[in-house]
Amino acid sequence: MYIVERPELLVAGYAVRTTNAAEADPSRALLPGLWSRAGVPGAFAHVPGRVDDNLYAVLTDYESDHQGAFTQVVGVAIRTAAGLPEGMVAVRVPGVHCLKLEAHGPMPQALIEAWQRIWSYTEGGGIPPRAFSTDLEVHHADGVDLYLAVLPAPAGQGRDRVQA
Repeated sequence: MYIVERPELLVAGYAVRTTNAAEADPSRALLPGLWSRAGVPGAFAHVPGRVDDNLYAVLTDYESDHQGAFTQVVGVAIRTAAGLPEGMVAVRVPGVHCLKLEAHGPMPQALIEAWQRIWSYTEGGGIPPRAFSTDLEVHHADGVDLYLAVLPAPAGQGRDRVQA
């Protein structure tokens, strides 16, 4: 994992509110349905002002930490939220310091393993600690880049690379 500065971004897409515990139970999981809807070819072709062809997952509105409720928005990066299709929401992803982790290989297994590393880092008291404000997954042709917002490091403790 590396510490990077993530630039601000605006994402439009579909949203659900869930927990990791609910997602572990197939009868309560909401994310598979969200991803099925977002993964339909052309699902975002009608969204005006798209920035690129990547698919974005924004994790935001954390109730507490990785064990509490959060909102996930799956969609596309846009220039402006004007004229969004019915049923879509827009969420601003602020520019902040983040841990960056890359997931490569067969999906969704590579992404699941990346999140397991993140949860281990979090539960192990990783430094810098996660902020649980707004996190981002960028899904592209080569895999997924994960950006996890972190709290500011105390003076003299800035590091470019962290162990996880």
